[in-house]
Amino acid sequence: MKTSEEPAFVKTSAASSNEGQKKQRFSQKTYLKLITFISTFGGLLYGYDTGVVNGALPYMSREDQLNLSPFTQGLVTSSLLFGAAFGAIFGGRLSDRKGRRKTIISVAFIFLIATIGCSIAPNMEIMVLSRFILGLAVGATSVTVPAFLAEMAPAEKRGRLVTQNELMIVTGQLLAYIFNAVLANSFGDMGNIWRYMLVIATLPAVLLWLGMLIVPESPRWLASKGNIKGALQVLEKIRERMQARKELEEIENTIVNEGKVKKATFRDLKLPHVRRIILIGIGIAMIQQLTGVNSIMYYGTEILKDAGFSTEAALIGNIANGVISVAATFVGIALLDKVGRRPMLFIGMVGTSTSLLLIGIISMTMEGSSVLPYIILSLTVLFLAFQQGAVSPVTWLMQSEIYPLHLRGLAMGISIFCLFMMNFLVGLLFPVLFDAFGLATTFFIFVGLGLISLFFIKRYVPETKGRSLEEIEQTFAKSQKKYAQQG
Repeated sequence: MKTSEEPAFVKTSAASSNEGQKKQRFSQKTYLKLITFISTFGGLLYGYDTGVVNGALPYMSREDQLNLSPFTQGLVTSSLLFGAAFGAIFGGRLSDRKGRRKTIISVAFIFLIATIGCSIAPNMEIMVLSRFILGLAVGATSVTVPAFLAEMAPAEKRGRLVTQNELMIVTGQLLAYIFNAVLANSFGDMGNIWRYMLVIATLPAVLLWLGMLIVPESPRWLASKGNIKGALQVLEKIRERMQARKELEEIENTIVNEGKVKKATFRDLKLPHVRRIILIGIGIAMIQQLTGVNSIMYYGTEILKDAGFSTEAALIGNIANGVISVAATFVGIALLDKVGRRPMLFIGMVGTSTSLLLIGIISMTMEGSSVLPYIILSLTVLFLAFQQGAVSPVTWLMQSEIYPLHLRGLAMGISIFCLFMMNFLVGLLFPVLFDAFGLATTFFIFVGLGLISLFFIKRYVPETKGRSLEEIEQTFAKSQKKYAQQG
């Protein structure tokens, strides 16, 4: 007699199989989260080392310490950024040759040594040199970590995973502001309190170095070096088996197609399609700095002091900037895989430019008012909500998305070099412009640059949402053929 009921052992076997698959998927997701968390300690160090100078500078500048002028303040601040520009170039090339993982491990050691050098610097010259070396590490991680995460992440989660590095950057800046405020308000009478502010960064440097020892290499980098078996092993640890094999097949096809093209060098800049991709990447990178964000992140204490706060109150006020940066980044991460990259970048630029315009107008019309410091603080918070919720996440994500695999390290190195050179100029010149022309005029300059950035976004920035890295690359390749036929 036939029955529709399955034997008990079949049901038990199916249930066990489903339970095993669920456990495996959970394990794969957990491992990917662990990889993301550990590698983004590079972003945390970037954030802390750039943010800590905001609070350390007033104490460092005292006559009994390093006795800094407005120009040497800018030099100390921007020397890290100058180093980061070159670190981006060399870090990108090194990660292509030696691997993403090995590069991050090496950079963690540089973070540690350079941080100690900054903390014990006896004069301005040693401080500038130490921060330049620290910048080499910052630049290398800025290129390597987003590329590493983009190559680890599945297409549908790439936006969220890659922008976690941006979240760690702003978290590092928030931690710097908190430690600055606590140390300054508790031990502000100590002339060398700035040394304690700086040395805290040694802890995440050690954690990054130790953590990367247990993290695997990028499967795409392994495959590009001929280690297909190793690439599959890594993919199967962070994907379902069928998805891993399908993704590996896409990677192999891309590598085969790229094998017909010689590996990227600076000579490739002569090729029209390579120039086009890199110029778009450079434009996106420079947009982030043309908002003037780092005038606030590096000199927020000086801006709030000029508005009317005391040094200690300004340091506490900076915590609000750090908190909104972290909160806005969470919002940005949630929106990236739902909203397109281009509209987010455009809206973010409108918001930042409007905020700076209001700061400039109000600082001119309400000079001397008792409420001015609080209005300026509120507007810097509004500015950072747009910057960290839209402009910065899209910038770092698209840097990791738009370049072909064989070109990624070189191209990201070039575009991030330009980002940090613009960052360097902002860091160096802002205190000089601020001292010579005041806050309003300086911010009006950034508003004008913001209008130029909006035109660039509307005209040139592509959409990359929901497409695999291989699909994006194929689109640029088709675009190349189209331009060639038209030529």
